[in-house]
Amino acid sequence: MKLKLQRKRLLLLLIVGTIIFSIGLGRSPNNKTQALGNQTQNNVINSQYNEILPLQPPAEIASNIWKHASFPVENFQSYTSPFGYRRSPVDGQIQFHNGLDMAAPLGSYVRSWWTGKVTKVAQDEACGTSVTIKSGSWQHVYCHLQGTVENSDEGRYLIDRSGAVQIWQGQDIAVGARIGRIGMTGRTTGPHLHWVLRHNGSYVDPALVIKEMFKQNAVLTPNREKLS
Repeated sequence: MKLKLQRKRLLLLLIVGTIIFSIGLGRSPNNKTQALGNQTQNNVINSQYNEILPLQPPAEIASNIWKHASFPVENFQSYTSPFGYRRSPVDGQIQFHNGLDMAAPLGSYVRSWWTGKVTKVAQDEACGTSVTIKSGSWQHVYCHLQGTVENSDEGRYLIDRSGAVQIWQGQDIAVGARIGRIGMTGRTTGPHLHWVLRHNGSYVDPALVIKEMFKQNAVLTPNREKLS
């Protein structure tokens, strides 16, 4: 009788010990995974801040070369949303707005800010129909354009038939060339150009460049007081 009781106690101890050990094993990987996840998330956030917020604007902004640049919007009306953090007009969430919004009547032409090469034509839910141009260490992106992106044996291209615009990926573009028209593709609450500038991979406030363009009389100042 005693032997049976001892065996039952021993079996019970083994079962309890196994359960405790299993719980310990279950928790350890989860804690480690969570720690690694937090570390990875922090690294991503830090890298995003380094990318989004350079310590100072590139020195090239103050250069006198901007007198050769082109204002990107015809029939310009107003600047509707600046570069930087803002509350999204779509969902009300705080977000980083990586460009400058420039309102103009639907169908107004958009011009290339600088001479360069088209590195990408695309369509997505946020930017809509877009063109990306590389000019040396600068990259400029034009979002919410009219038209669609299509593929052919010759390559990929943006086509806006009503506006007689066709832009090929890989095509060389002259400064001031018409590359699209103001539309409402993607995530937008009204017709405007979302214009993005990057220098050596980091975002730059387009208003800084436009100010220098105005100073050098590169363009007629459509609404200068809003940039001062």
